[in-house]
Amino acid sequence: MKSFGVFFWRITAAHVITYFLAGVCAAHFLNYKELFETAPYSGFMKPMNSLAVSAGPALQVIRGFIFSISLWWFRDVFLNTKYGWLKLWGLLLGLSVLSTTAAATGSVEGFIYTSIPFQKQVIGYLEIFPQTLLFSLIVFYWYQKPRKAWNVLSVILVSCILLLSTLAVILPVRSA
Repeated sequence: MKSFGVFFWRITAAHVITYFLAGVCAAHFLNYKELFETAPYSGFMKPMNSLAVSAGPALQVIRGFIFSISLWWFRDVFLNTKYGWLKLWGLLLGLSVLSTTAAATGSVEGFIYTSIPFQKQVIGYLEIFPQTLLFSLIVFYWYQKPRKAWNVLSVILVSCILLLSTLAVILPVRSA
């Protein structure tokens, strides 16, 4: 079980950190506040100032756990092979982004079954592709070159993200 605990931590920490970084960058550079307030996104996305969006980074621990369980059985394929990071990234893009089982924006199902214009669907790729790539690289190289410093840094970063997310829920910023 120790090896699963290490795997769980690395997967979860890498996910929480890259999710937060990609989300902050996307919110700023893609202007998510305005994007989520206009159609078609306003029909299904919560506004950026909602408590759910504030809680989102902390709740990514749940997704990290799900990723850990799902990826555990295939870890040798991407941790112990050449270009393992690329295999992991391909798996994530294929199953989590492009071919979801729901009609999510940017997925094959989304293109087929929603009326959301193509340009509005692919804008999310500017956040999702780099985030999943960075996640895959971190997980792969963390196993290739494990160091105590990576563990310490991951604990500090995840703790800060969880604290910021919790504070944003408890002490929400009110607009004038």
